[in-house]
Amino acid sequence: MTFSKLSIIAGFMIAFALIFELAAHADEANQSTKLTFSQPVQVPGRILPAGTYEFVLQDSPANRNIVEILNADGTELLANIQTIPTERTKETDGTSITLAQGLDAQPAALLTWFYPGMETGHEFIYSKPVETQLSQDAKETLVDEHGSMVNSEANGAGN
Repeated sequence: MTFSKLSIIAGFMIAFALIFELAAHADEANQSTKLTFSQPVQVPGRILPAGTYEFVLQDSPANRNIVEILNADGTELLANIQTIPTERTKETDGTSITLAQGLDAQPAALLTWFYPGMETGHEFIYSKPVETQLSQDAKETLVDEHGSMVNSEANGAGN
């Protein structure tokens, strides 16, 4: 059975618009952001089960490219992930994430994370085989606008 590219993208957009929610951000210095996923999400080297996580930059003035993923209340470190800086053409007022749709029952993969109001964000680094597969998968950038996720391509706020 084949699906048209448009129907796959439309389904992807609807699914992720319904399952992701971003909480308020607190501290610009460490870019603390709470992300809630209603389905598992892949990050480099790990699959995060559905739930709420706090994403923060590691407290290191020498290296601002390590993202710490903590549990919902910020008391347990779940992962330290190396990222590389990435740019976008237009900053947004809300937190922005880009996901690649997983194939063959794989969870969606988190590709980028941008803190509100910043043009420079964090691109997650995957192994070469995973990166090759993700480059072929459908992608969607979601932006938190007033507490709800919207597709950034629809409103011109893409990265």
